[in-house]
Amino acid sequence: MRDEAAKRVELVFSLFDANGNGVLDSGDFDLMTARVLEAAAASDDDAKDAIRAAFRRYWTTLATELDANGDGVISVEEFRPFVLDPERFGPTVAEFAEALSALGDPDGDGMIERPLFVSLMRAIGFEEANVHALFDAFGPVADDRITVATWAAGIKDYYAPDKAGIPGDRLVTAHAV
Repeated sequence: MRDEAAKRVELVFSLFDANGNGVLDSGDFDLMTARVLEAAAASDDDAKDAIRAAFRRYWTTLATELDANGDGVISVEEFRPFVLDPERFGPTVAEFAEALSALGDPDGDGMIERPLFVSLMRAIGFEEANVHALFDAFGPVADDRITVATWAAGIKDYYAPDKAGIPGDRLVTAHAV
């Protein structure tokens, strides 16, 4: 695993630990879902249902694949090797990427405006300056929008263990506001 990917894993774990208790559990995914849905107030019910299902699948996949002792929690040590395994986790990441990026397009024009992108990423827990750096790295068009497809691909790249120098790396590097 590349160093950049390892840093991405650590950040994802810390963000998904929404209640801050040092492990991942189903409650973390409930909290994260609620935060994201609050930021996506303008999205339609189908998009909201899709992100609920994606977060639920994310937790179910982790619990099924990693919770060998059946204690209902995932430690960072259990999480590290799994989350960047495309064969084990790829379909879950793809569903999440498609659902989150679609949630950012409530008007259905295939484009995501910066303010909603920032709101959704902040709801997940990413630092605002890093979110803006990521959006800029995606190469927004003149009216400060990116395509849904660009964001979905960026999410999938974020979970790729062999990728470095990707836009998503801006999420783990401190940026000035």
